[in-house]
Amino acid sequence: MVNRAGSVEDAAEAMVALHATDPATIFLSALARMSDPSIEAVENALYEDRTLARTVAMRRTLWVATTTMLGTIEASSSADVAATERKRLTTFLTDAGVDDAGAWLGDAATEVMDALDGEGQPARSITKLVPRLAAKIVAGAGTKNEVEIGATSRVLLLMAVDGLLVRGRPTGAWTGRQYTWYRRDRFFGELPRAPEPAEAAAALVGAWLEAFGPATFDDLRWWTGWTVGKTTAALGANAVEEVVLEGAETGLVLAGDAGPTPDPGPWAALLPSLDPTAMGWKARSWYVGDHTAALFDRNGNIGPTVWVEGRIVGGWCQGQGGEIRIGYLEDVGADHRALVDAEAERLKAAIGDIVVKPSFPTPLQKELTSG
Repeated sequence: MVNRAGSVEDAAEAMVALHATDPATIFLSALARMSDPSIEAVENALYEDRTLARTVAMRRTLWVATTTMLGTIEASSSADVAATERKRLTTFLTDAGVDDAGAWLGDAATEVMDALDGEGQPARSITKLVPRLAAKIVAGAGTKNEVEIGATSRVLLLMAVDGLLVRGRPTGAWTGRQYTWYRRDRFFGELPRAPEPAEAAAALVGAWLEAFGPATFDDLRWWTGWTVGKTTAALGANAVEEVVLEGAETGLVLAGDAGPTPDPGPWAALLPSLDPTAMGWKARSWYVGDHTAALFDRNGNIGPTVWVEGRIVGGWCQGQGGEIRIGYLEDVGADHRALVDAEAERLKAAIGDIVVKPSFPTPLQKELTSG
C-alpha cells in the first residue's frame, strides 16, 4: 500500500503545491493522498488554521501551497506573473479609454485595501465599495475568446499576485469559484520571509526534483514556465546527477537520489482533473500510454484519472446521485479492479453526496457522464 500523508499540509508539500485552477482539485488531490481523508480538514487548513494559501505562480496557474512554501514559490515565479499581468491590464485599461492606467491601478489598489480593512468581501461587494472597478475592459480582443468584462476580476488578480490580497472561503460550497477576498496582512498576519529570487528559484527546483525526479530539463522548464536561462541557473544551483531514462533520454535527480525506489506493493488511486501528478511532467507517454486522446481536452488539460501502480489505466466521474463511475482504457485484472473499487468507496465516503463536475471535460469523462 502506498504511504499516505498524515495531514493536508504534508500532502501539499509532497507535491510542492497542489493545482487549484479547478477548486475541487485542491480537495480531491489532498483526499487521495491523506491517510484520514476529510473535506473539513482541507477547509480548516485553508480558512481556519490558514496553513495553506492560494497563489498564482508557475505557468500563470493557480496553486495551493503551504505558508512555509509560499515565499519560495512566489519569489521564484509570481513576480514574473505580476509583471506580465500588470502590463496586460494596463493595455486593457488604456484601450478602454483610461488616460493614465498606471495611476488608475494605484488608486484602485489603495481603495480596495481600504475597503477590505475589516472583514473579507466577495468580488461583487468590492465592486460596490470601489465603483471604479465596474469599468469595462475587453479581454482577448480580436480572438474568438474576446469578451467584455468588469475590471474587478483582473484588478483583484493583480493585487493577489502582488501579495496584497488572498482568496478566502468561497461564497458557496467547497467546489465554488466565487471567493471571499481578504487583505493578506489581515488574513495571515506575519508570514515567513521570502527568499531572494535566485535563492527561491534554486529551492523550488530542488523541491520539484525531490518530488518528480527523475525528469528531464524540458520537464522542469515546462513545469516552471521559466526561460531556458532561468531554468539553467536554478538547476545549476542544485547538486544533481544525470540518469538514463527509458529510450536513452537523459534524466535528472538530486545528488544521492539515483538509487532504486522501494516497491510500495500493489496500489491504485483516483486522481482529479489537473492533479499535480498527472500534470507533473511535459513528457507523459511513460504513464499515459496511448490514452492521450481520451484523457485530455483540446487545451491539454487532463481529466479525472484512474492509476494502477504508476500508470493511468482509465478515468472516472460521478453520476447525478454522486456514485463513482469507472471507465477502463485497458484490462487491469480482477485484483487491480478490486483496489480501484476500494479507492472509489474511500473517495465516496469522504465527499458524501457532493457531485464534482470538472471544469475541463475530456472525451472519456463526457462518455462516462452520459452513461
